[in-house]
Amino acid sequence: GKPLQVPVTCTEEDIQSLGMSCSADSPCPVYLELSGLEVLGARMNLAGNLHTDSATLSSIVLTTDDSGKTWTESHPRIRQAALDQMQFADLANGWISGQVIASLPRDPFFLVTNDGGKTWRQRPVFSDPHLGSIEKFHFTSATEGRVLVDRAQSGEGGRYALLESKTGGDSWSIQQITT
Repeated sequence: GKPLQVPVTCTEEDIQSLGMSCSADSPCPVYLELSGLEVLGARMNLAGNLHTDSATLSSIVLTTDDSGKTWTESHPRIRQAALDQMQFADLANGWISGQVIASLPRDPFFLVTNDGGKTWRQRPVFSDPHLGSIEKFHFTSATEGRVLVDRAQSGEGGRYALLESKTGGDSWSIQQITT
């Protein structure tokens, strides 16, 4: 078939805030980087980001229900965010880890689905703004999971935080902070 083409438009605000030197006469190449894949029968979910050589533009989640013939974006793009790992506990319940990428990774979050990836909702790991990125996570069921967050700095007991969810990723509680 034909290669998948993802439309991308950079606003003037994107160009200025990300320090890019693109113009209409000399556009920046934009790359689609895929970092997560889950196959659930005929449905496939892909996650990643759109970026230039120097900046992350946005996250992207692509879904197909016909084994890749047609694709839709099943979650709105999140500006300056990258998506990494993906896990499904069963055919309905799944998670994608992500964080905002600025000068330092910050505000780690999950995209959560309960319908196999047709729709996703964004859930923060911390209730307030935080530096950090998700190192790894694992759900043992549709409701229980753990996440290891690299807080990008040592402070109050250490650099790494281990958190636990008993709500399918809707809320998290700190279990341990360590170096």
